[in-house]
Amino acid sequence: MLQRLILRFQVLTLAALTFVAANAGAAEIQIAVASNFSSPMAKIAEQFRVETRHTAVISYGASTKLATQIKNGAPFAVFLSADQQEIRTLIKDLLAVSGSEFTYAIGKLVLWSPKEGLKVNEGEVLKSGRFNRLAIANPKLAPYGKAAREVMEKLDVWQKLKTRLVTGESVAQTYQFAASGNVDLAFVARSQVTETRGSLWVVPQALFSPLKQDAVLLKKGLAKGEAGETAQLFLKFLKSKKIRDIINEFGYDIPND
Repeated sequence: MLQRLILRFQVLTLAALTFVAANAGAAEIQIAVASNFSSPMAKIAEQFRVETRHTAVISYGASTKLATQIKNGAPFAVFLSADQQEIRTLIKDLLAVSGSEFTYAIGKLVLWSPKEGLKVNEGEVLKSGRFNRLAIANPKLAPYGKAAREVMEKLDVWQKLKTRLVTGESVAQTYQFAASGNVDLAFVARSQVTETRGSLWVVPQALFSPLKQDAVLLKKGLAKGEAGETAQLFLKFLKSKKIRDIINEFGYDIPND
């Protein structure tokens, strides 16, 4: 009986030591991420955890709102924005590290309707007006909303359709408006539309300004010790070919280095 207890104690002790050894050096970092990038980011964060044992705690939202949180002292070490201007402002305000910024993805804008009978090809539905409600992200807060407005202005339908617009705080909320059936169609990110139902138009790049999405190391990512090292490691990880391939698979273009 005593020998069994000793053996059991030795097994438990070994297991505990193995757990500690396996998690030694593991750190946790806070990352702010534009909401359009939520699907690839979930996969990237898991891959980062598997390969490095470090945990990325993600907060999603509109780029402008996330930048405001950073200015107000939010504990983010890394920012993956959908808006280059927000990155430039943070660098100017000395809240982000100059020279650490880079474009991790170039977004694609689509006009999507989940309704089988509503065809959106080539955007003709916008000119015909054969729909009730159209959702876009807030052009003042979200780059994808700004791009949607640019498209409608170039197609000369902005003024005509303003009264039919439903505005989402972010492109993620905008997608939900359409997916739930509350609106007939929506301008969203290509990466969000994984469903086969409905109709989809990938908007030509000539109709809107490029959606270059930049990442940057924030000043909190310069902290001494493991936390700072992990933040910088994540940005290096984000540039790896494996992760660039994942980003591309989710419907983003990858910039040429």
